[in-house]
Amino acid sequence: MTPKEMWQAYKKINPKIGDDIDAWAFGDLADELADLVLRGEKTATASVYELYKFENEPLPQVGTFDIILNSRNRAVCIIEITKVSVLPFNEISAEHAFKEGEGDKSLAYWQQVHEEFFTECLVEADLEFSQETGVVLEEFRKVYPLDQA
Repeated sequence: MTPKEMWQAYKKINPKIGDDIDAWAFGDLADELADLVLRGEKTATASVYELYKFENEPLPQVGTFDIILNSRNRAVCIIEITKVSVLPFNEISAEHAFKEGEGDKSLAYWQQVHEEFFTECLVEADLEFSQETGVVLEEFRKVYPLDQA
């Protein structure tokens, strides 16, 4: 399904979402992480705060809807952002790591994977990673497709 087709299908259920479609994929692990969202195991994500400033992008907003894409830019599901906060990398909690649903869901795993990923992202922008690097934490809930009971 294309992002537009999925958006139109969800709009029949929730007409308040409007017409602006924000669709994105989870980088190199797009298929794996989109599947975790679809199954309800991934309800959070994180990104580098400095890159929002570098790219002049607004931070995610609570109450907005996004389409999660797979590696082929096909729509997998729609999420609603429920919480946004910014913390230094070294203050991320085990609870947040668990909500990201990756690996063994531990804070140690989250820190290892994200330090490597954030370092790579920052190098591309000529910036350096540190334990105090700001991290944008998003929590969300899958709203479409609806789970079949």
